[in-house]
Amino acid sequence: MKRLTWILILHLFSVSVQSQYYTESLPYDPEEPKVTNLHFFLHEFLSGSNPTVAVIAQANITSSDNNSSVPFSTIFALDDILKIGPEDNSEVIGNAQGLGILIADTNTTNLLWYWDFGFITGKFNGSSISMFSRNPTTVTVRELSVVGGRGKFRMAKGFAQLKDYSRNDTTIIAELNVTVIHY
Repeated sequence: MKRLTWILILHLFSVSVQSQYYTESLPYDPEEPKVTNLHFFLHEFLSGSNPTVAVIAQANITSSDNNSSVPFSTIFALDDILKIGPEDNSEVIGNAQGLGILIADTNTTNLLWYWDFGFITGKFNGSSISMFSRNPTTVTVRELSVVGGRGKFRMAKGFAQLKDYSRNDTTIIAELNVTVIHY
């Protein structure tokens, strides 16, 4: 028994020595986060010659008991246009690609969105912001979560306030004020 104890003790020492393969430590030097405030308009075309939204799946068990023109659990693909202003001739600065799931019941209509806002001009060219959030369509100003990004927005977090600028049966133009914290 004594011999077994010594063997176990020696084995424990050898394991601890072998696990210390890297001993150099670097000083922690945190990078100060940057805060960027962005303002732009999202142009979404529901129909017409160049729609930016397409239904890609829909449950066949939905009912017409909800207040929505689209049945519960419809999944959309999005490729919306980002512009500096609400006008049709405003400069295009990027696009918002993603997926949306309609969640409608008798009281409310909500959307669950995943969007990647990719910028194609200016100092953020090639960078993007990822948002994943619930979007309650009946609320005037909605808040969306920024959950990540690429390029200059790597490791991003923050929020966006989205407000409908105009809405009709074929077009939605939404104003976005986005606060992004990134490194």
